Amino acid sequence: MAAQGSAGAPGGSVRPAVALAFATIGFAALTIFGLGMVSLATGEDVIATPGLGQIPGIVGMILAVLAFAGGLWASIGRAGERRDAVTPATSVAARDPAASRGPSFWGVVWTTAAAFLAYIGGVWVAAVATGADLGVATGVAGRLATSWFGAVVAGAAFVSAWAGIALVRTRARRPRWPWEDPSEP
Repeated sequence: MAAQGSAGAPGGSVRPAVALAFATIGFAALTIFGLGMVSLATGEDVIATPGLGQIPGIVGMILAVLAFAGGLWASIGRAGERRDAVTPATSVAARDPAASRGPSFWGVVWTTAAAFLAYIGGVWVAAVATGADLGVATGVAGRLATSWFGAVVAGAAFVSAWAGIALVRTRARRPRWPWEDPSEP
């Protein structure tokens, strides 16, 4: 089999597992950075309820990352199988143009929703589990869902999921210098 990016490679996209790893790490980093910057800009804590502690935020973030990874994998996981099916020897691409394009960008919507809801739900469940009243836990979750903090989680999920799907869909190859081309002497 030809190396990725070389002259006989069927495509130059990133493998789904690698794209998932990059996008998931990017989502976690963007979310943590964004929450910190919004907290700094507004002068408010992400979870401003006294006595609640850090556990709800940690649990919410862990669940959001897991939901993001699951949602993105549902969108891109089968792309490796489709890419293997589309070779010059087969005419799968001629019969099914969607097979050659890769995963749909509509997966971004579901991945974003899953990460956002997992974050809010995780904070709510962890707040109740650490001893907060139902009203306090619901108030914290509602504040997160309707403030800039919730927008940061959704925005980071949207951008990272889009990037993960784009990595798998893109058929570009690495840039090459003129002297690297094996067809020219």
